[in-house]
Amino acid sequence: LLLTAYHEAGHALVSLIVLPEETISKISIIPTTKGAGGYTITIPQDSSYQRINYLKSKITKVDTLINIAGCVVAGPIENIEMSEIRRQFDVNVFGHLEFTKELMELLEGSKIINISSMASFGIFPFISPYCASKRCLDIFFNLLSIENKKNLQIISIKPGAIATPLWEKSICENSKYIDKCTDYTKEMKFLIKNAQKNETKGLSVNKVVDKIIKIDNLKKAKPSYTIGKDAFVANIISKLPQNIINKLVKLSLNTRLKKY
Repeated sequence: LLLTAYHEAGHALVSLIVLPEETISKISIIPTTKGAGGYTITIPQDSSYQRINYLKSKITKVDTLINIAGCVVAGPIENIEMSEIRRQFDVNVFGHLEFTKELMELLEGSKIINISSMASFGIFPFISPYCASKRCLDIFFNLLSIENKKNLQIISIKPGAIATPLWEKSICENSKYIDKCTDYTKEMKFLIKNAQKNETKGLSVNKVVDKIIKIDNLKKAKPSYTIGKDAFVANIISKLPQNIINKLVKLSLNTRLKKY
C-alpha cells in the first residue's frame, strides 16, 4: 500500500501541474475489482466535464464517435410506468442523438458507431422498451447517414447477450415491476434466470471490443453488423412474416416456461 500511495501521489502532482484549473476529487490506494492498485480522479471546476463545450474546448476533430450508454427497462408492458418508458428512450436514444448533434461540427468525414443490440430486431418479450429504444436509435441514425452532407459513416453494431454487470443491475432496477407481476410469475422467473445466465455465459466483452476496433479500421464499413450466434439467429428470424415471427417467439417462450 505504501508503494501505491507514492504512485497515486505522483498522479496527483502531475494533475496539479498539467491541469491546474481542475480539482482533485479523490485519491484512493485501495485496490479495485477492475485490477487497479489505486486511482486518482480529477474533475473540472463547476462540473464542466459534463458539458459539451468543455469537450469542444479540448478537441477540434472527432475521428470516431462511439455511442454506447444504455439501460434496460423490463417487465410486462401493461405494468411499466410511462415515466420509466420515457427514461428508457432518454438514455438509449435521445442522449445519443443530442450528444451527436452537439458534436456535429467536429464530425466531418467521421465514423459514428452505435452499440445497438440484437433486441432491435424486436423479438424479445418483456423487454419491449429496450427493444423499441434500440430500434429507434437505428432508425434515427440510419436516416442521418442518408441526410447528412458531412460524409459520415454511421454503423450499427448489434451484439447478442454480452457478459457484463448490466444484467444484474437491470434486475435490481426493474425489481418493482418484476416482484409485483403476480399474473406473470413464471415469465418473470425466466426473465431473471436468463439475465443471470447472460451475465456469465454471454459474449466476452473483449470479443465485442475487438470487433468494434476492426470495424473502425475499415475504410468503408457496412451500415450494420451482428456479433454472436444469438444475434445472427435473431436477424434471420426478424426477416420472416410477422405472424410467423409471433408464433415462433411464443412457442420458444412457452417451451422455456415449462421449466418453471
